[in-house]
Amino acid sequence: MNPAVAALLVVDDNEDNRYTLTRRLKREGYTNLTTANDGHQALELLRSKRFDLMLLDIQMPEMNGYEVLEQLKADADLRHLPVIMISAVDELESVVRCIELGAEDYLPKPFDATLLRARVRASLEKKALRDEVRDWNRKLEQRVQEQVAQLNRLGRLKGFFSPQLAESIISGGGEELLKTHRREVVVVFLDLRGFTAFADTCEPEEIMRVLSEYHREMGQLILAHEGTLEHFAGDGIMIFFNDPIALEKPAENAIGMALAMQQHFAPLRAAWTDRGFALDLGIGIAQGFATLGAVGFEGRWEYACIGSVANLASRLCNEAKGGQILINQTTLSRIKDVVEAEPLGEVTLKGLAQPVQTFKITALKS
Repeated sequence: MNPAVAALLVVDDNEDNRYTLTRRLKREGYTNLTTANDGHQALELLRSKRFDLMLLDIQMPEMNGYEVLEQLKADADLRHLPVIMISAVDELESVVRCIELGAEDYLPKPFDATLLRARVRASLEKKALRDEVRDWNRKLEQRVQEQVAQLNRLGRLKGFFSPQLAESIISGGGEELLKTHRREVVVVFLDLRGFTAFADTCEPEEIMRVLSEYHREMGQLILAHEGTLEHFAGDGIMIFFNDPIALEKPAENAIGMALAMQQHFAPLRAAWTDRGFALDLGIGIAQGFATLGAVGFEGRWEYACIGSVANLASRLCNEAKGGQILINQTTLSRIKDVVEAEPLGEVTLKGLAQPVQTFKITALKS
């Protein structure tokens, strides 16, 4: 540590000793010097100003060096300050006690210039190293806290996005993905058959319970098949594939998810039937280009998929009977080698001018 920068506190009740010690320290280049003539004054100074080293006399009235040292080491803000004890030659046993209490070193009277220089310099160098270690520890602690906060944010984001997207956003690479862009996607709509009649006749608590069971079961399958959840709207759920994370075979992911959903829905349907609820699941799937990106306002954003492909998937879902997965011919042509499907002919879908060649997915081919 640069002597001109180091802040030293000299504590001694004897004025001649204070003068002698400060004069020799100035010769060594230590100019930032403060003196105290008793222990109380020393502690007041320590709590009001930053010091790098204290030279402390043992024998002082009212509050001796031991008591000052004990209070210093008991204070979390001051305990790291190095202390060199000032002692007479016949006080070596007292010096040992001070070292045991936490003093850094000792300086015998009368003062020897070479010894003074060596012990002050060594104490300041040790302090500089300890300060550096503490600084690294603080940075490490801060980094750990940041990582914990990052994990917490990731956990919250996974509630809205797929795990892959959430991790990308957290790591700093997701900003571009959230900007408006155009991409070919596969859109899947789910809807409960009989939900309107069910909602009209049941208590709100029962409706919430059914929706919770339904969302929990379907949500696990969305994540398992790398889908992006666009939104929940009561019993309606919209999912799309191939954005913001690109997939090698998005249509196959979508079909696999839809078939798994119908399979996992069966126990739900049976349980609800036992409770007197007539509910079933219809699914619609379509593939095409859409505009995607974050929509909303500061503090509340959603990731949206906008385009005719979403509208088509929704209309196919509306047409699907309980247990059915409906798909249009264009989408089926992309995956005809991997799925089994039954033609339903041209179906007039609400809101679409032209009939749509529609197929019912029955299984994945072996």
